[in-house]
Amino acid sequence: MKTTQIRELSAAEMSARIAELQEERFRLKFRGATEALNDPLRLRVIRRDIARLMTVMKEQTMSAGAKKTAPAAKAAPRARKVGK
Repeated sequence: MKTTQIRELSAAEMSARIAELQEERFRLKFRGATEALNDPLRLRVIRRDIARLMTVMKEQTMSAGAKKTAPAAKAAPRARKVGK
């Protein structure tokens, strides 16, 4: 799944997709332990899709949180210690 496709999904759709992929990953790992998988690279693809979905969700929550809060005041620079 491409990142552009993921960004078009709503938060509920992303959560549902993550749950589906985690279920599929569990089943494949379990089946892979008992027999040879037809497509063992599918596990890697699923893992990366889950990571992409979670990253986009995190980005969206971070950007939504940043819009709600006002920018914090910048802290004053710290004084440096000069020699001993």
